[in-house]
Amino acid sequence: MKDIKEFLNKVICGDVLKVLKEIPADSIDLGITSPPYNKKEKHGGWLVPTMEWLTKTKWNIWQEIIWNRKIAGNIRGWRFWQVEERIYWLVKGKPKLTSIWEMRPFCGTGTTFVSAKLLGKHYIGIDISPDYTAYAEKRLMEAEKEKYRVLKEISLHTTELTFEERKKRGMWSIKIKHGR
Repeated sequence: MKDIKEFLNKVICGDVLKVLKEIPADSIDLGITSPPYNKKEKHGGWLVPTMEWLTKTKWNIWQEIIWNRKIAGNIRGWRFWQVEERIYWLVKGKPKLTSIWEMRPFCGTGTTFVSAKLLGKHYIGIDISPDYTAYAEKRLMEAEKEKYRVLKEISLHTTELTFEERKKRGMWSIKIKHGR
């Protein structure tokens, strides 16, 4: 088995299930994945159905996130398009948020890696498509150009008070109104 350092901060072109077998067990804290956009319609079907892939791994789904991509539902007029993307936060055991080494199969265009690089986090990307891995690597080489956009996005999602703190301060209460 190879050393984890051979995989860190790289985008690897290959079959995710084969590459994962080369990575040392218990060396990754967190995985993020979503079904591939490229459904290879000309060739029929998904590249790899995500749930099928997940059942072949030792990952547990910590959370499923459904992102509304806000695109038209019937672009071509012959069938409805998937307008949401399912994103899976995967862990082995309970997540250790202090030392995240992120692994993302189906890496796509590399947005997650650019963010990880700019935030000083390690990442491992795997995709079977040479086009996507090349594109992701190009974005990583030019990551500094995207720094402002990443920092702006982070500022939109910063939580200053936990749910528990908001409840204690009376900022979260359900008021029941009788009648109208």
